[in-house]
Amino acid sequence: MNGRRRSWRLPPIPLLLALLALLDLRTELQLLSDHFTFTSLAALAEHHPLALSVLVLTPWLWTRCR
Repeated sequence: MNGRRRSWRLPPIPLLLALLALLDLRTELQLLSDHFTFTSLAALAEHHPLALSVLVLTPWLWTRCR
């Protein structure tokens, strides 16, 4: 080796947060895809505000972390 240490890079934090948010919303998104109603959409926003805010802010987080 030429003196370089192999550095293991972690996945970018915004990508990890978005993946976790989608995993949190998985069942609700399946229900919405089966039968969409505005009431179920409002319930999704009411019960998962953190996951929705992470998904909305992911592009901004991506540019800030680069």
